[in-house]
Amino acid sequence: MTGVSEGSWFLAVDSGGSGLRAVVGTAERGPLARRESREPVRTGERGIDPDHFMTRLVPLVRALTAEAGAVPLTTVVVGATGLASLGDGLRAELPGALAREWGVRTVALAADAVTAYVGALGPRPGAVIAGGTGLIAIGTDLTGWRRADGWGHLLGDCGGGAWIGRAGLEAALRAHDGREGGSAGLLACAEEVFGPVAGLPGALYPRPDRPAVLASFAPRVAACADEDPVAGGILRAAARHMADSAAAVCPAGGEPYIALTGGLFKLGDPLLSPLDGELERWLPHARRVPAEGDPLHGSVRIAAELSTGSLTLPSDGTMLSVTTRPDD
Repeated sequence: MTGVSEGSWFLAVDSGGSGLRAVVGTAERGPLARRESREPVRTGERGIDPDHFMTRLVPLVRALTAEAGAVPLTTVVVGATGLASLGDGLRAELPGALAREWGVRTVALAADAVTAYVGALGPRPGAVIAGGTGLIAIGTDLTGWRRADGWGHLLGDCGGGAWIGRAGLEAALRAHDGREGGSAGLLACAEEVFGPVAGLPGALYPRPDRPAVLASFAPRVAACADEDPVAGGILRAAARHMADSAAAVCPAGGEPYIALTGGLFKLGDPLLSPLDGELERWLPHARRVPAEGDPLHGSVRIAAELSTGSLTLPSDGTMLSVTTRPDD
């Protein structure tokens, strides 16, 4: 590639439950090649497994650099699900592994909430609600990071896809039992999807992918919301939880920005309409804007800014850490 300096190539990675997505590019030209692997990185006693991460990453990068004609990589940014609580091994071993494999000098490790934030808002103060199977809110005033929820489907993720699906199935079981708060419509939907609801505990509790199975019922709750007051109430409660989390992390002063990102918001108006109202009530000073891009876009943006020395986002030990290897 003409006009590209040897020191400007970066690798940006998004690692999550669906696998790895990776991009190589330059600060001057942006992303130049993209690949993905459908196998997620394993977690073990030390959290995210750095050896397995490299096993999945190396063939992707070889294909990417062959496609793009890339010179040696100098900067790598990895956004990873679970990094804040499961990233000790990755933080300890990945920079050295990347240096040995490709001579990488600068490595940034970011929680997926951070890359979601940067993908949605860039380096601007505000808050982002990231909703999928789970739910987390993250905010910054550009001096530090704040997060709320993201504690998983057993302890939190309030308002996320698994939370909505679980609440819908609870309403179905209430109707099955004849208890108050039940929904005959959601009972019919549940039996259409899962079969007789008496078998739900045995079908759900042993499954390792239980959060995803619960979240798969969220679109049914949304589809019933216009005509079913119980389903509508579930989505209004989800909106309150989201706005509560956003208010906990959003800067209190100025005119911060707020954006939504993630597949949960494909549920559309049954969720977005009450959420708009709740955000206006909880955060009247915030300016709502559409998300610019996804978490991989956030990793790319961080990588480009690191490459040019223009990164202004705050660093800390768990949410976003940057290590630089000195020149030999």
